[in-house]
Amino acid sequence: MAEEAKHVNEEDFKQLKERMNLISSADPEQYHNEFSLRRYLRAFGNVDSAFQAILKTNKWRIEYGVSELHNDKELIEKYACKARVLRHRDITGRPIIYIPAKNHSSNDRNIDELTKFIVYCLEDASKRCFEEVVDNLCIVFDLKDFTLSCMDYQVLKNMIWLLSRHYPERLGVCLIINAPTFFSGCWTVIKGWLDENTSRKVTFVHSEMDLCQYLIPDILPTDM
Repeated sequence: MAEEAKHVNEEDFKQLKERMNLISSADPEQYHNEFSLRRYLRAFGNVDSAFQAILKTNKWRIEYGVSELHNDKELIEKYACKARVLRHRDITGRPIIYIPAKNHSSNDRNIDELTKFIVYCLEDASKRCFEEVVDNLCIVFDLKDFTLSCMDYQVLKNMIWLLSRHYPERLGVCLIINAPTFFSGCWTVIKGWLDENTSRKVTFVHSEMDLCQYLIPDILPTDM
């Protein structure tokens, strides 16, 4: 279920907003709305760290060409079977990114292209947030028919890095469904890369009834 967001010190928020107003008045591309500023403060803990993180993200977005990824039709089509931002939302209103792990092979992928596709999905989902209501995402990893050849630690490391550095506090909940017993060994490795806050957002769902606490099962794709 939805976790209550960490409290943001209002004086810190005021200071960060003032700093960003100075920057964005000179360069509108540096602008972040108030919801974004609060997410960075929650993630990075203080004004200086949040401010520096925002500047790094803005620089990364320009260098990585984030705003142009939606125009890369070839990339989107090539990796369409890897993940999808669903039309429906979870029960709290979060946009959902659905990832069927069976469609991935760690032996047959281009890590740079796939990372770009992940960014595209995060961007698409983030833009669908009704930020006044809920400003984070639901990510569903479906491990039905999962085999060890599907396990790609580097892709997951990249995704974790993106979420922590450039999409802080965007993850609301990560649901792992249909996990085979042997995935517990993989999870032991993955959990070691997560901070405590992120780890708490990961939930293993063991039945359709449990899944109904988060979303309506019928909205999950059957064509991937």
